[in-house]
Amino acid sequence: MAQFINSKDSLVTDAIDGLLATSGGALYRLDGYPHIKVVCRSDWDKSKVALISGGGSGHEPAHAGFVGEGMLTAAVCGEVFASPSVDAVLAGILAVTGEAGCLLIVKNYTGDRLNFGLAAERARAYGLKVSMVVVDDDIALPDLPQARGVSGTLFVHKIAGALAEDGADLETVTDVATQVVSDTASIGMSLDTCTVPGSVKEDRIAKGMAELGLGIHGEAGVEQVDFSNAAAAMDMVLDKLLPHMTGKTHVALLNNLGGTTPLEMSVLAHTLVTSGKSKGITAVIGPAPMMTSLDMHGFSVSVLPLTSGNGDALSRDIPLADWPALVPLEEVVVKPLPDGLSPIQPIPSENVRTRRVIETCCDLLIAAEADLNALDAKSGDGDTGSTLSTAARALKGSMDRMPLADLTQLFRAVGNELSQTMGGSSGVILAIFFGATGDACANGKPTADALLTGLHRISQVGGAKLGDRTMIDALQPALEALPQGMDAAAAAARTGADGTASMGRAKAGRASYVPEENLIGHNDPGAEAVARLFEGLVSALQTN
Repeated sequence: MAQFINSKDSLVTDAIDGLLATSGGALYRLDGYPHIKVVCRSDWDKSKVALISGGGSGHEPAHAGFVGEGMLTAAVCGEVFASPSVDAVLAGILAVTGEAGCLLIVKNYTGDRLNFGLAAERARAYGLKVSMVVVDDDIALPDLPQARGVSGTLFVHKIAGALAEDGADLETVTDVATQVVSDTASIGMSLDTCTVPGSVKEDRIAKGMAELGLGIHGEAGVEQVDFSNAAAAMDMVLDKLLPHMTGKTHVALLNNLGGTTPLEMSVLAHTLVTSGKSKGITAVIGPAPMMTSLDMHGFSVSVLPLTSGNGDALSRDIPLADWPALVPLEEVVVKPLPDGLSPIQPIPSENVRTRRVIETCCDLLIAAEADLNALDAKSGDGDTGSTLSTAARALKGSMDRMPLADLTQLFRAVGNELSQTMGGSSGVILAIFFGATGDACANGKPTADALLTGLHRISQVGGAKLGDRTMIDALQPALEALPQGMDAAAAAARTGADGTASMGRAKAGRASYVPEENLIGHNDPGAEAVARLFEGLVSALQTN
């Protein structure tokens, strides 16, 4: 898999230097590349308790992204998924620790515990006060004597960071951090493993499955489960967390494991706050990437009892862009549409023949969804079939409220319906087409002439014309031939649609950005949809 890196060997140092260069001077690093990779606060004066965390890289923005006022004083970075050395940790301790001492916040992995632990012993030999907490918040494997440290570590960073910033002594900061570790529970789920630079990606999660409880280094989870949708996935995660949320209100940290899109994370946030299993959760941090696993397509949820002290510390503003705010959960606010936006609803009326024609058109578009998507993938974003079929399903479902016996009002009503249910520019174009057709009918034009008026209107507004490789290349010939009958219209539409395959340049729509080699030999999907509509109507008329 191609990645935007220069080399595996310089990946971490390049990334750290990129972070420093864009920090506005808020961060600096210790000399010692490539073995010592320590990021520190530029404003630190050693007068307060220092907080140091770190571990293997690949979890960005953790840990270096959380170095700053109100969180970490320094982050000690290892190579990807590899613990930093004892010397690197000791360098970080010596660089930022004053008389107040320092707290090491360590995730429960053998390498981290050993290297941070030995560095702490050496620092104490220098006369420094050093304490250490080990985070073991992962509940995926309840029988494991040494649970892993995962995204719940961030609760410790933020709460201990607030105390240290306020001047609390090392004993107090350590005691509170220890309590937060004890009270935190986390679990994650993913649809895929991560891609470690320079290594072959493990392909252990089958299609249609998800892995529950996998680690932040891509370690296998407790089980593979059937995946259906976001709601079911979140429910499985909450089922595991529920025993840890008894009798108290909690804050949830919703973490992106690296490869989940913001759109998906928002859906997961919706499923989290609306689930009947999350009633004890009254505030949330995220959704955001906070402790990632490179490009893992997954998420994790961490929960912590929400006390007055925890709440104050977690909600305190800090000048770190990667840390999202703690937000109390509120009901979704929905306000009425502004006056004049909703169209006047026509009076429904029935016409069996007209209903049958519209429903036939809808069925034809629904049936063509996959073919049109495949065709659009050659010249656009592969969604023409989905866009048309979605609108067709909505239109078919609206038949009972349509003025089917009044063509003037029907054209306008169809235009209004498509403007609301059909995405992208297609919905707007067809709304203009049917609206203008309805207006022409109201002015006394015959149906065929009214349809041509609608066509001319969309050319005026949208700018596309015959020969521009759009649906107009099939629609205009069909409408011009319509007075000679449906057979002639269908034949003209097919000729027009097939003619777009030889057009190497589109002059409108997304296809205008696509090179000639992608277009030649493939019909424009909009024109193909028009041709299939007319051909399908001819077939239906012959059948009936």
